Amino acid sequence: MRNVIYGINLTTDGCCDHTKFNGTEETHEYFTNLMQDVDLIIYGRKTYQLMVPYWPDVAKNQSGTKVTNEFARTFDAIDKIVCSRSLDNFEEGTRVIRTNLAEEVLKLKQESGKKISIGGVSLPSELIALGLVDEYYFLVHPIIVGQGRRLFDDTGLQKPLNLKLVDSKVLPSGCVSLHYLKQ
Repeated sequence: MRNVIYGINLTTDGCCDHTKFNGTEETHEYFTNLMQDVDLIIYGRKTYQLMVPYWPDVAKNQSGTKVTNEFARTFDAIDKIVCSRSLDNFEEGTRVIRTNLAEEVLKLKQESGKKISIGGVSLPSELIALGLVDEYYFLVHPIIVGQGRRLFDDTGLQKPLNLKLVDSKVLPSGCVSLHYLKQ
């Protein structure tokens, strides 16, 4: 069975709002490496519209730095699914899940392939609450912003979720990467 992985940037005070702090070259390298073991990305509408067409355009035009261009190429090469009841315009080749989220993700997990990555906040919170996320990759940035969106602001957990730390690294910038497995 394929694993569903969730990777996200966080501040030390738990903010995951991308408008409150900036990613770095190191951040893009981290997520490029993470995506090497992924062949499907699932996003909700908001995150999909933030990522597409921006990163496919960077991949096509090679308009970023060497590191962001590599991230864009890696991202663009991965199949995508958007979960939305309202979105009608999406990149060619993108599939859509409109209903039965848990059932559809379970089917995807049972298909052959590499890992499935999810991104954003609302959709991952929902999938975590449903018990469908297997691995967590938190990249904690050395900044306190004091405000902004947190995980599970939209969807609460019925009970605590125990995780097992399997890897941690301090990056040169002071970011800390944490890799957890669901117990």
